[in-house]
Amino acid sequence: MSLPLILLIAGFAATTIILIAVGLTSPTTSDDVAVRLEEFASRSAPLTLEEIELSQPFTQRIMLPILKGLASFVTRFTPTHTLEATRHNLEMAGRPNNWGATEFFGARAGVAILMGAFAFLLTSVTGQAFLIRLGATVLGFVLGYLLPALWLGGKIRRRQDEVLKAMPDALDLLTICVEAGLGFDAAMAKVAEKWDNALSQAFSRVIQEIRLGKLRRVALREMDRTTGVADITSFVAAVIQADQLGVSMAKVMRIQSEQMRIKRRQRAEEKAHQAPVKMLFPLVFLIFPSIYIVLLGPAVLVVKESGVLGTM
Repeated sequence: MSLPLILLIAGFAATTIILIAVGLTSPTTSDDVAVRLEEFASRSAPLTLEEIELSQPFTQRIMLPILKGLASFVTRFTPTHTLEATRHNLEMAGRPNNWGATEFFGARAGVAILMGAFAFLLTSVTGQAFLIRLGATVLGFVLGYLLPALWLGGKIRRRQDEVLKAMPDALDLLTICVEAGLGFDAAMAKVAEKWDNALSQAFSRVIQEIRLGKLRRVALREMDRTTGVADITSFVAAVIQADQLGVSMAKVMRIQSEQMRIKRRQRAEEKAHQAPVKMLFPLVFLIFPSIYIVLLGPAVLVVKESGVLGTM
């Protein structure tokens, strides 16, 4: 088979995978219930079931049922502790795309099938041996199954970094609100209203759980469990201890705020000390060769034209 046809098939398969991933991860920009009510109010005749189904996006009509079918098949053979660990990781990542463990395993199975089929198709059109096609297909399945887990790990790390960066400023605002006379719950609600980041969303979830009847310490421990950040753990422990012992919450917030700023400065100093080591490899393998070429290149040309090398 010709090379242009191989490249065309590979490009088509890669474009299909990218479009499916973008369609699954793209957030909805409008409320589906509000849109349906508006459509129903603007029509003189009621919508049929077929029209309602066709009005839904492609991902909800086609992709989500396929993923749910794959997920139900995969989760039958998945151990319970693996499902619980996946739920915990999704909570730590902030529930991306509002996925649960079942949807995530369905996405993993779908990506694995697509990668395996792509590897088999690519090795088949290139005329490879059967063992090579089999190995490439298995490798594609394995990579496709592991890529969503790596993506989820990256989401967890980015969310934890966002929480760490927002902690000192959030604790400053908490301290100001508590010292001004607000209660701790009202101060957390003020922080949740002030910013829109991972920490403010965690605070907002705590406030919602408290309003639904959950104890404050239970809601705070749940926030600690779903973030996995050491600074949140120490903050939650200090708040719970102050609440149980009757210590002034303003003093606790002031101490916590100072400690968080000290820790942030220490982390910045640590990263500054790591910078020379991280710069070593780009200097040696990228910058130094370019400098050598610029500095020694003209000298090499002059020596070559002078004929000195030929007489030696």
